[in-house]
Amino acid sequence: MKTMKKLAVLNPATEETITELADAGPQDVDRAVARAKKAFDSRCWSGKTPAERAAIIHKWAGLIESNLASLAELESRNTGKPLKLARDGDIPFAVDNLRFFAAAARLPESAGTAEYSAGYTSFIQREPVGVTALVTPWNYPLMMAAWKLGPALAAGNTCVIKPSELTPLTTLELAKLAAEAGIPEGVLNVVTGAEETGRALTSHPDVRMISFTGDTETGRKIMGQAAPTVKRLTFELGGKAPFVVFADADLAAAVQGAVVASFVNCGQDCTAATRIYVEKNAFQKFSDDFVKEATKLRVGTDMGPLISAEQRDRVEGFLKRAKGVKIILGGKRPPAFKKGFFFEPTIVSGATQSSELVQSEVFGPVVCLLPFKDEAQALALANDVRYGLAGSVWTKDVQRALRMARGLRFGTVWVNDHLPLASEMPHGGFKESGFGKDLSKYALEEYTVAKHVMLETTGAARKPWHYTAFGDPG
Repeated sequence: MKTMKKLAVLNPATEETITELADAGPQDVDRAVARAKKAFDSRCWSGKTPAERAAIIHKWAGLIESNLASLAELESRNTGKPLKLARDGDIPFAVDNLRFFAAAARLPESAGTAEYSAGYTSFIQREPVGVTALVTPWNYPLMMAAWKLGPALAAGNTCVIKPSELTPLTTLELAKLAAEAGIPEGVLNVVTGAEETGRALTSHPDVRMISFTGDTETGRKIMGQAAPTVKRLTFELGGKAPFVVFADADLAAAVQGAVVASFVNCGQDCTAATRIYVEKNAFQKFSDDFVKEATKLRVGTDMGPLISAEQRDRVEGFLKRAKGVKIILGGKRPPAFKKGFFFEPTIVSGATQSSELVQSEVFGPVVCLLPFKDEAQALALANDVRYGLAGSVWTKDVQRALRMARGLRFGTVWVNDHLPLASEMPHGGFKESGFGKDLSKYALEEYTVAKHVMLETTGAARKPWHYTAFGDPG
């Protein structure tokens, strides 16, 4: 009998193994997809009314809330992030996401029923896509699972979710709580594993939709795997967020905002502020104050470790390859930690716009400070990357803020803040940051198919439509 491969799940703060889980192969994925397909075909979930599905999802959200303390501890242990970030931010927001989608699915929006063509009444039905494959990242595992499971399930789909092999633990707990809430067997399935598992899932012929959050290169691979069966795709990919500070801004607020936006979750956030552009006549003061405030961050308390040794090596590689730059804070492993994948908050100046540090996603606590001379240059520099996920502008000038928000080619633009999101508003990118939306009613629409139903209302015999449209040949 073949022995299933196992993957060790580590605590990145201690490098200790928490547990070992299955590295699922193609046959395991086949079984999970078959369960999801059987559940979808039976209509045990999609056949429920929106109100019935909503009631179960609300109960599920309540169970998550009731288990918040243990889920936060597990999330913190598996990701290394500070407990307060999981407890006070990630999990409460995930609960709110689920409650929003449960409610929003009860009243889908569509064109009004009417006679758009004489003698016919047309209406739109929004129907679930079918079996959906949900592939989530390691930086916000529980929250990203909620972002995908919420709209997928609220719309009546069945799901196979694959969390990152590095951080699968809270997703497994979510699935247990979903069953306890009353989500039927086969509707929500979890497969654990690495690249082979993901490839078997995203290329599976019975999967009709893939929702993926991760890096752009992996997104390209998934597009190829999905192409033979023309699956629906939604991608939230890489980011390289600009943080644009004009001299008239509240510089103290901008500095505080930059510290949070650059270093929260150890910079492992695709909306993290990674390129801070400051108007020249405010550049030195902002730089001095930013370094002063960032120095106060306590590694191991305010800022956890990177997710893995591989990720830490990747971050170090960017800094080693950088030429002609000055590291004005950090840039190394903190000597106080003998274990764990910790890295200091790092601020770099002197990088050129075309450099790797400015153009590529580091996904770690590394931020570049760069000056600009005027609004036109600020806009050009901010847009001059292949990504387009999020960015911010800091100014007291309302007209300038609106001009910049209109000109920035990013899916989310903040004014005088950076990072906050709301369940009611969409999240997704332009350019190589992907397509489709998480959060909001727009995410719910991603998980449905619009069907046009056209009903002949007169009962009279009709000639073929092409005679009516183009004249009767006689």
